[in-house]
Amino acid sequence: MREHIAFIGGGNMASAMISGLQTQGFPVGQIDVVEPFAEAQARLHSHFGIQAQPHAGAFLNQATIVIWAVKPQSFKEAAQQVHSWTGGALHLSVAAGIPSGSIAQWLGNERIIRTMPNTPALIGKGMTGLFARPAVTDADRQHAERIVSGMGQFLWLQEEGLLDAVTAISGSGPAYMFYFMEAMTAAGADMGLTREQAYQLAVATFIGAGELARSSHEPPEILRQRVTSKGGTTYAAITSMDDSHIKDLFAKALHAAHQRAREMGAEFGAAS
Repeated sequence: MREHIAFIGGGNMASAMISGLQTQGFPVGQIDVVEPFAEAQARLHSHFGIQAQPHAGAFLNQATIVIWAVKPQSFKEAAQQVHSWTGGALHLSVAAGIPSGSIAQWLGNERIIRTMPNTPALIGKGMTGLFARPAVTDADRQHAERIVSGMGQFLWLQEEGLLDAVTAISGSGPAYMFYFMEAMTAAGADMGLTREQAYQLAVATFIGAGELARSSHEPPEILRQRVTSKGGTTYAAITSMDDSHIKDLFAKALHAAHQRAREMGAEFGAAS
């Protein structure tokens, strides 16, 4: 059977997935999108030549894979409108926090894979965590891997609850990096650089440090120590951060994101 993919929701993450599929040679003519907002419809048509539909309908019968790129608070209502057309499909969710058991009940389908990508997926540099329910086959997993690989790297998890940790670390993680870039840019401007110069330095430093970490077999504490000479400039900065308990505060922030992911599952994922 010819593979056909339907996206429920046509926002940024759906666009990243469609772009990845297009790069891999998947025919755009075998992709449907349900997207109620005119602006997003126009963007999909402009970028990919896809004519999105404002409502679910019988055209979804042909979908072999359905990708749920909706906001968590909208998932249940959208599932009620879609489930009668997609009973035989594999379903992938990118909605944060919504338990796969709730999704399975709403859709009447046990072939559910939950995914948690992040925004660098928009340029093919993302990181995606995945969890599959027991009914998902090896072939289903391969289909999911092909879809998410177009957005960057991926990691399978054996326990669904770990997706909340993925959300806290990598799902929300780009915002933490941008937050530190903001601080570095502001500090650089205070030191006499232009904001443009300071931002260029901050971005290049994050990219370089990330690439160094990826190419090294050493843990981050060793990489940090290699840059830190006692009594030097880096030592002064690290000592200042340690005195302010920055590492503890950052860990606290990650736990707050983790807790919120759990709360969203309870808030928006009630199966009944």
